Amino acid sequence: MKRSKKTGVAKTGLSRRQFMKRGALAAAGAVGFPYIVPASALGLDGTVAPSNRITVASIGVGGQGTANLRAFLGQADAQVLAVCDVDCDHRDAAQQLVDETYATQTQSGQYNGCNSYNDFREVLAREDIDAVCICTPDFWHAVIAVAAAEAGRDMYCEKPLANSVGEGRAVVDAVKRYGRVFQTGSHERSRSNARYACELVRNGRIGKLHTMHVNLPIDNHGPLENQPPMPIPEGFDYNMWLGPRPWATYTEKRCHFWFRYILDYSGGEVTDRGAHIIDLGQLGNASDRSGPKSIEGWGDFPRDGMFNTAMDYEFTFEYPNGVKMICKCGGTRGIKFEGTDGWVFIHIHGGNLEAEPASLLKEIIGPNEEHLGRSPGHHRDFLNNVKVRGECMAPPEVGHRTATMCHIANIAMLLGRKLEWDPDKEQFINDAEANNMLMPSLRAPWRV
Repeated sequence: MKRSKKTGVAKTGLSRRQFMKRGALAAAGAVGFPYIVPASALGLDGTVAPSNRITVASIGVGGQGTANLRAFLGQADAQVLAVCDVDCDHRDAAQQLVDETYATQTQSGQYNGCNSYNDFREVLAREDIDAVCICTPDFWHAVIAVAAAEAGRDMYCEKPLANSVGEGRAVVDAVKRYGRVFQTGSHERSRSNARYACELVRNGRIGKLHTMHVNLPIDNHGPLENQPPMPIPEGFDYNMWLGPRPWATYTEKRCHFWFRYILDYSGGEVTDRGAHIIDLGQLGNASDRSGPKSIEGWGDFPRDGMFNTAMDYEFTFEYPNGVKMICKCGGTRGIKFEGTDGWVFIHIHGGNLEAEPASLLKEIIGPNEEHLGRSPGHHRDFLNNVKVRGECMAPPEVGHRTATMCHIANIAMLLGRKLEWDPDKEQFINDAEANNMLMPSLRAPWRV
């Protein structure tokens, strides 16, 4: 089996002509996917035709990864064939979850058809996997997504789409180049209430939009002093966990949940919850595929110790249309759209709405007005579009633009100055130092 010189990932064995034929059949509505495994071969008793089953592998099965895994296990037309994680405790628990779930659907009450892997490249080398769910730490998203696109796999990838602007653009380009279906895990935009609120804004129900206020969490997980080196736990492939990032000695608070508070691996709350809430601002402002023209703000970044993401912060984006988005810590978590005639507030993690005047929430969006559609659920939306080769609610360009805003906010706060941004070129204007922070160096052999 040949391997890609660029990624080291085993290729599927499809010729370009076969690959294009497969995509054309799917786009034309063909129900047969070459890699879909018949239900009879899996020992499952289901009502969904075997030709409509989408085979899935979960790459990264920690907390959120297991939540996504459960979501796919709950879909009758999805079949989880594999799980992958560098921590044996995570992958063993995920494998057991899959086997026990499917065992309840067999006549025998037994099932052991889920394979587990330490290395995602082994997953991508399998020719019977249609789609992968990527839920690793942020700094792995782009490397795995680009490799998955090259291997011909569709993707559900957690937010933020990538850990830098340059890596995000590489993901978008790869998905387009290889004709993949991609859903960014920005599930808040799939909530009906959130989409309705954005319709109110985009159809002028609050008058002319002028300001968006984003309330984000205060990072109360730090600062944290430097931690002593610790023995690497048995069954944890720490070198693989570090992957494209620089070598660093193992200590417990570097990995798993805690990675998000270390700039080498993530962007703190700005890229964590920020990627959800800022994403709704992009939707409401009709700037999903563009971005702001400037960013300025301040952030309290610990200068010593292990955790070094912003613990307190406030930053402001200004868009070409004059709208401002002001993001700060504290307050009720969510986003408030302010217009000349009123406001509407979307609560995050639930999607409840408030408005002034309150009568706004009884408005009906007319047939000739702008409609944003409704989602059947973020994971369901992904599977539906895998079948018809359509565009999901959070396609890669949209996920990339939202993540970009989070990244340039961190850059502006780290540099301590206002930065002018060109959303078309995806570069800062006349600021070489800032531009050098748009793409990190990746540790060999990893590439995007």
